[in-house]
Amino acid sequence: MKIRKIQADALLFDNDGTLVSSLESVYRCWTRWAEEYGITAEEFARVELHGRPAAEIAADLLPPDQVAEAVVRIERLEVEDVVGGVHLLPGTQALLDSLPADRWAVVTSASRRLAEARLGEVGIRPKTLITADDITRGKPDPEPFLLAARELGVDPARCVVFEDAPAGLQAGRAAGMTTVALATTHEAAELDADVVLKDLSAVSALVTGRTVEISIRL
Repeated sequence: MKIRKIQADALLFDNDGTLVSSLESVYRCWTRWAEEYGITAEEFARVELHGRPAAEIAADLLPPDQVAEAVVRIERLEVEDVVGGVHLLPGTQALLDSLPADRWAVVTSASRRLAEARLGEVGIRPKTLITADDITRGKPDPEPFLLAARELGVDPARCVVFEDAPAGLQAGRAAGMTTVALATTHEAAELDADVVLKDLSAVSALVTGRTVEISIRL
């Protein structure tokens, strides 16, 4: 077994598909939403759901004057579906438990209300949480990750991004950060990153002063 070590000042995690899985809830809620708005299965299938803000998805499928109302509706459906619809992915708890609160952040395309509901369901309460409500341009734009680095007071080049979605990995690269892809929702061949892993169970961290030494089992 090979071990790759990375020195960093902060770890930035996507939520869904990285720390937790809520895929069943996501597809259940969005399928119901699409039916309510008269969107055909063919139209719905052409749109990428994962790793994108709800407003962008709705804008791809509906006239502009319906988007705001539609975003409110999908958020309500997803928040109401949180109980029993979210679970921790392998390695999440152990890795987060090893990190000081000011050395990591969650950077998600979900709204703050939905992100807090999903994270709270599994007992994760990050000190720094960047959501769709905090930014003007979502992933694959680097803005969410750059904002997280700024909030933590660290150089973006000293951050490691953990992501499962191509859009998130693209955002991490654009921010000048090291990227670690998790093949939890996409095939490894679809993921362009510095390191590609099955999940966070292959990752451990040792904190010395302000530095986090990440060990990755390859």
